Amino acid sequence: MSTAVPSTADFIRLEEEHGAHNYHPLDVVVSKARGVWVWDVEGTKYLDFLAAYSAVNQGHCHPKIVATLKEQADRVTLTSRAFRNDQLGPLCAELCDLSGYNRFLPMNTGAEAVETAIKAARKWAHTVKGIPEGRGEILVFEGNFHGRTTTIVGFSSEEQYRKGFGPFTPGFRVLPYGDAKAVQSAITPDTIAILVEPIQGEGGIVIPPAGYLRALRELATAKRALLIVDEIQSGLGRTGKLFCYQHEGIRPDIVVIGKALGGGCVPISGILADDEVMGVFNPGDHGSTFGGNPLACAVARTALRVLREEGMIENSERLGDYFLQRLRALASPHVKEVRGKGLWIGLELLASAGGARRFCEVLQRQGLLCKETHLNIIRFAPPLVITRAEIDWAMERIARVLA
Repeated sequence: MSTAVPSTADFIRLEEEHGAHNYHPLDVVVSKARGVWVWDVEGTKYLDFLAAYSAVNQGHCHPKIVATLKEQADRVTLTSRAFRNDQLGPLCAELCDLSGYNRFLPMNTGAEAVETAIKAARKWAHTVKGIPEGRGEILVFEGNFHGRTTTIVGFSSEEQYRKGFGPFTPGFRVLPYGDAKAVQSAITPDTIAILVEPIQGEGGIVIPPAGYLRALRELATAKRALLIVDEIQSGLGRTGKLFCYQHEGIRPDIVVIGKALGGGCVPISGILADDEVMGVFNPGDHGSTFGGNPLACAVARTALRVLREEGMIENSERLGDYFLQRLRALASPHVKEVRGKGLWIGLELLASAGGARRFCEVLQRQGLLCKETHLNIIRFAPPLVITRAEIDWAMERIARVLA
């Protein structure tokens, strides 16, 4: 019997033969991670410049988060919401104190949290605003990415996300992103809500014009519609503030959070809102067996604490500015545009560059892990614990590959 240690090729073969082919990952098989670094099964070391799509803002295996995970796992992991646990109430209170909202409703994944926001907005519209059942629409935007459920992909403008999955849920109108005048023309008394990403992450780190979110806030208020901001990727320090919408000084009616709330260890998500919106839910209206479980809540409490106490949000702002300046100074025949906020940066290549995937593959061989989005955009989103020296290390490789 062979005792050979499985190789990268062995693990890839198993996944290709027995897993669904719904992803196209880079061919690196990670077996260990700490902070901003990961190691593959052969022991090769890489700098992680994706941070699990911002789910690992606090860095891989943060010691305080892992300690909480282990301690709570030895006590109690799941009760369902049929009973109360000693972690959910404190998490809700801490999140409300941090964000300024009255209530938090926990779920598990980002898509679940978006679905929860949609349900809350619709029920609010029918029971509080007075829009009759079966009427009303939610305004959404081209290039959006809010998840993968059939309702959510139904209002995606990306054909691949929709193809073969219909029929879709009605009640959504898709508008151009970043165009406040289009919203002004489309919004009516029957508008339930505006659902928007403050920066479109999956779309390629697309940043709307200054004042866009303020205009949406004003338009929603004028028509008594809700403003829902999806902060699943952009929130919890990624752009240099706790929430990205804070850059424009506004206050949404519903804030959707997830990813980094679990500190890279467990899935937990949810929505923040005030009593008028959250009060539409009565027992039995909505729920989740795992939503608000004590393991995830305990981890989230520590994930939020280290984010603040260890200066990760400020680090994102400071080093994000530095990284952007260095990327914009690159001498490269391939770069069309560099855009970003905090440690969330999109580098768009010219069509003549031959696509972003091949650059990501070469960067992998140089020890840097990042991921393409769409055809021509490379995303850079390292954990927020990264140092200036580590950004310099990455820049040496990025400059070399893009030259």
